[in-house]
Amino acid sequence: MRISPADEQLLSLLREDARAATADIARRLGLSRTTVQNRIARLEQQGVIRGYTVRIDDELERSRIRAHILITLRPKQMTAVVKALQAMHEVRVLYSISGDNDLIALAVTSTVGEMDVLTDRIGVIDGVERTNTSIVLSTKFER
Repeated sequence: MRISPADEQLLSLLREDARAATADIARRLGLSRTTVQNRIARLEQQGVIRGYTVRIDDELERSRIRAHILITLRPKQMTAVVKALQAMHEVRVLYSISGDNDLIALAVTSTVGEMDVLTDRIGVIDGVERTNTSIVLSTKFER
């Protein structure tokens, strides 16, 4: 699926604020409001825009413990492990990766103790061979 440079700019603005008024987006892009509405509708219909989400206040988010959990699987266990991880609300994102590990989970908890419990829960999932957790100290930038 290919999208135009104008669509890329539109998506960038929506990433900043998905609730921005169409008229404001149109003004920033130098397009008409109708054109922007039509582009958004087309991107939704094509599945480029799959949904909209909530961004949590930075101060609240910084007060939480975030970690990247590297996960190595036993052979042919991907489907079952992904299903088990998807059921854990603390796991925000799960990536399949190349290299020595098979998955990276981005997890968020309120305390270090909760993160410790979560990593133990992940470690005992049938099919998980080992985990390696790195706690995020700070975010330098996010897009």
